[in-house]
Amino acid sequence: MKQITRINHVGLRVRDLALARAFYEKLGFEFLGGPMGPEPVAIVEHPSGVNINFILNASSDASPTNVLMDEPAKHTGFTHIALEITDVEAVKRQLDSHDIAITESVEFEGAMFFFVRDPDGNVIEFHKPAS
Repeated sequence: MKQITRINHVGLRVRDLALARAFYEKLGFEFLGGPMGPEPVAIVEHPSGVNINFILNASSDASPTNVLMDEPAKHTGFTHIALEITDVEAVKRQLDSHDIAITESVEFEGAMFFFVRDPDGNVIEFHKPAS
């Protein structure tokens, strides 16, 4: 479909709005509003235009395990979000200053990828394309 122009937002189910909000604010996202709506939803947006809707209906007794990434059975679904970056070392320093651990790092054909987990175990990739 040629009418699709970009990803508008990513929906991310979280257990605790305060924890999710604090984590994503460390990544530069700004809180726009919520909770609102029947789910309910809260919204954060990065100055780059990346928008995340926190879906606030996670079961309080839900396992902290990421069923798409941490279990032997490979379930279908979105496994992570990839955020493109311009400066690997600057991002790593910022993550370190907020005590956000890098869980994996890969270099492939000049591109650099590294991964972190949010408080709910959701995977975020930082992606620096090859020059």
